[in-house]
Amino acid sequence: MRSLSVDQVRFDAAGLAPVIVQDANTGKVLMLGWTNESTLSESITLGKLVFFSRSRNSRWLKGETSGNYLEIQEFSLDCDADAILAKVIPVGPACHNGTETCFEEPDA
Repeated sequence: MRSLSVDQVRFDAAGLAPVIVQDANTGKVLMLGWTNESTLSESITLGKLVFFSRSRNSRWLKGETSGNYLEIQEFSLDCDADAILAKVIPVGPACHNGTETCFEEPDA
């Protein structure tokens, strides 16, 4: 995994940074999530993406209940160091509605 340290990231005034999640094999964008210092540090240590849920105002390990983890392969920062690209190997669907990505409609 290409390393990233928490101190490299410029978090916003709320202490958050967006994480764009991309499938390392297909290049598909899977989802967008948010991280803070604590959840980013945990992601780096665990090797799986841990987000900060803005709606629940709490930590969220993607896959903790579903088993659909996002195994980190590589991190990159954008040119301003305020957005993170996480290339991952998804274990199951990335979206909570059961689709491969959060950018497609679920089957009716």
